[in-house]
Amino acid sequence: MTGRILLYGATGYTGRLIAAAAAKRGIDLVCAGRDEAGVAAVAAPLGLPHVAAPLNDPAALSRILDGIAIVLHVAGPFSATSRPMVDACIAKGVHYLDITGEIDVFETCAGLGEKAAAAGVMLMPGVGFDVVPSDCLAAHMKRRMPDATRLRLAMSGLSNMSRGTAKTSIEAIAKGTMVRRGGRLTEVAGTPRTKIDFGKGPVDAIGISWGDVATAFHTTAIPDIEVFFESTPELSRMLGLPGGVRRLLGTAPAQFLLKQMVNLMPAGPDAKHRQTARAILLGEATNAAGETLRSRLDVIEPYALTAETALLIAGKVVAGAFQPGYQTPGGAYGPDLILEVPDCRREDLNA
Repeated sequence: MTGRILLYGATGYTGRLIAAAAAKRGIDLVCAGRDEAGVAAVAAPLGLPHVAAPLNDPAALSRILDGIAIVLHVAGPFSATSRPMVDACIAKGVHYLDITGEIDVFETCAGLGEKAAAAGVMLMPGVGFDVVPSDCLAAHMKRRMPDATRLRLAMSGLSNMSRGTAKTSIEAIAKGTMVRRGGRLTEVAGTPRTKIDFGKGPVDAIGISWGDVATAFHTTAIPDIEVFFESTPELSRMLGLPGGVRRLLGTAPAQFLLKQMVNLMPAGPDAKHRQTARAILLGEATNAAGETLRSRLDVIEPYALTAETALLIAGKVVAGAFQPGYQTPGGAYGPDLILEVPDCRREDLNA
């Protein structure tokens, strides 16, 4: 088998960023997706090979995995697309990476960990901004405070979404906020709200069902975990809707209409934004004695970061640095993985 990477979902916003970066670096990558013409339109200008297969055709998926070492799956929403590709990868002995932030996808992959390990396959969902920087920060907080019992992660600078991210967010609109309590995934009533200082004074923050509620537990074994985003007017309005309204927006007709509206959005942040914007992540670990440590991570723009971390991790797997079974980025490669990405910085805020 070669070290070839299959990029499934190459026609999407993030897929195009990753394909362009791979071509520029001379990485052995094949563009893939369900639509032959669409994939060819992305691959040909970059001088990359391409293949096509629908996710609901196991035989076709198996064929496009011939000669492939790693699948980098970037076709969301992953709640619908991940499992067919994971199953195909395990059956074919191909490592699986994706860029999901969806809790259910992480937990499904974790549940398939033993099966993947038996096949010699590594499953690592979440190799983009979801969840590499935050998972590395979680691992760093565990390293700083080995006896931590509570972990709070907070993020700022995530206002510009791609269409795919927006559609994934819409799917969760009717659900409550997920946290870890005593090691168990728990849905809490209402929307947690607090104030968080990302470095320029306290700002409003809102509790979010982010992937780290799943992954940070697997990485650190800290039993109580919650995630907050800096509040934006749009986020506050959406999560502040009455429960009945949110349930109505979760029905199939409403979901269809909302996603059609998303299609009118720009595909994602433009090149200038990706080159200049940044995101800040804050980690806070507390132990049973009430002692608290905080660290801050300053990273490049989330979609630019996703292209970097996805290819960074794929490169490690190609080089033989992997552990079969379900893995998390910070668990497999350590807290300092994120510092391998240029222009990402970490600071410990108290000793």
